[in-house]
Amino acid sequence: MDRPILSLDRSFTYRLNGELDSGVGSLVQVPFHGKLVRGWVLGPATELSKRTLDVKRSVSPVRFFDRDMLQLARWVSERYVAPLAAVLARIAPPRVASEEMGTGRSEPRHAPASSTVPSVLDDYPGAPGLLSCLRNARALADGFVLRPAPDQEPATTVEAVGACLASGRRALVIVPEAEPVPASAAALRDTFGDRTALFVGGSKRARFRMWLDIQAGRYDVVVGTRPAVFAPLRGLGLILVSRESHPAHREDRAPYYHVRDVALARGRLAGAVCVLSALCPSSEAAALRLPEVSPSRRRWPPVEIVRPGPEGRAPRLVRALRGAARGFLFSPLPGYGIAAVCRTCGAPATCALCGGLLRSEEGVVRCLVCEAPASCAACGGTRFGLRRGGAERVEEWAARATETPVHRLGPQDQPRLPLEGEILVGGPDDVRDLGPGGLDLVGILDADRAERRPGLSARERAVTTWMEAVAWAYPGGRAIVQATRANDPAVQALVRGNPDRFHAEEAARRLDAGFPVGSAVFRVVGTGALEAALRELDPRTLLVTSLGERTVCLLALDPERVPAFGRTARELAARDVVVRVEAEPHL
Repeated sequence: MDRPILSLDRSFTYRLNGELDSGVGSLVQVPFHGKLVRGWVLGPATELSKRTLDVKRSVSPVRFFDRDMLQLARWVSERYVAPLAAVLARIAPPRVASEEMGTGRSEPRHAPASSTVPSVLDDYPGAPGLLSCLRNARALADGFVLRPAPDQEPATTVEAVGACLASGRRALVIVPEAEPVPASAAALRDTFGDRTALFVGGSKRARFRMWLDIQAGRYDVVVGTRPAVFAPLRGLGLILVSRESHPAHREDRAPYYHVRDVALARGRLAGAVCVLSALCPSSEAAALRLPEVSPSRRRWPPVEIVRPGPEGRAPRLVRALRGAARGFLFSPLPGYGIAAVCRTCGAPATCALCGGLLRSEEGVVRCLVCEAPASCAACGGTRFGLRRGGAERVEEWAARATETPVHRLGPQDQPRLPLEGEILVGGPDDVRDLGPGGLDLVGILDADRAERRPGLSARERAVTTWMEAVAWAYPGGRAIVQATRANDPAVQALVRGNPDRFHAEEAARRLDAGFPVGSAVFRVVGTGALEAALRELDPRTLLVTSLGERTVCLLALDPERVPAFGRTARELAARDVVVRVEAEPHL
């Protein structure tokens, strides 16, 4: 039933008239509690009661899922404790009825891929096992972790897809972002031409049309963002998650799934090879202990660690800027600086409305919390002394330090690599899959701020972004990182081009925090009876707080205990004890 409510998370039996030409995956209309509602056909019932009602009509000629996809949807529903209806609603994009005319016409399969795809994996010791699985259309392991060389991320993706197509099977590649088109996606399109579907962005009508074409078998390679992990691609031989550690691979709406986990599950169910590709894999991927495919020799730019200078102007970085013709300065903070003091009354600067910090950005001082125009909490003044620091200030001092033109990427600018004869200043949102960089210089400013950011995964997100930015300096450039602790595992991950030590330290830190890497984490909102019910599940960690009249519980469970938690949550939802379950919340 198309009612994504946890307390109604079960199937209902109706009599299906054969004249409706409906079956598994069909969207139909049925009577439910005196109203006509929509639902999906899941399959034949084992029992039929005397008062079974009839399906009223078929809503669409499209079958939105088959038995294999239904099996994956049930897995997602159980793993993330989400109503099956919420999962089924995400399997396909919102339907556009006028696009459904003529569906079901499948075009002939394309011929296997040509053997002209260039090989770059010869220098990767773990590659023979991966390529053997792909070429022989079999998965010998749960998956592989691919750590490409900095200049070979698109090329390794193309070679893996080519090996899969040569076996007569199809490939699915999941990218974290749509704009600009990732370099890996562009390389696949350029190599395999009209055999490749770019299932990214576009209008509601265009996305549904593309989904129907994929279902009809008109493409051998599908490249898409997060929802594409459910793309109706038959004969699947490869699922590759590009930049696996990117936070955009986690769904922020129910059912809150993570692409990594769904891809691995779909690979197991379909007998396909799942590849988790990233310069810096996530701690979760590292904890899986999958076979790793990485270069046999060091392919990483030289990285220098210097102590931070005033406003990020370390002398060595300034000297390097003077000699750089093409570079990138990574500044994690936007704006020009933080208001420190009111120039009218001398009081510490805080927002008059909410007491939050005030930041100067694009010439305007606003509150970081409520975004109101700044005014002093003590006197109402609007002039402030600033503690300078941020991307705007970096652009200013860098332009004075070098004769090479310096430009800053603003919020409305599309991320890009620097042009020849240009220094770019950018932040976390500007580090994308833009292809090999070949820059003279990459500077990482304010690395110490990662230690002070809230969130259990804040340091890992920072290290991932740093490594992707530093990789742009390969092969002939240099990277300079400003940090006070050169031996910090996060900093050493940049120096070595290898995050193994960082992952070990991160695993120990999360274990101490009560949320071990690989554990299933849920945020549950409910009534006062919620805490006692959850304690009976013997969770690894249970933190309890209140939100008005509601009780909010944050719990970590061993993965094998998730099914029992799901049954309990559904029972408690039926008794109005559980109001909401959120899986894998941002901590």
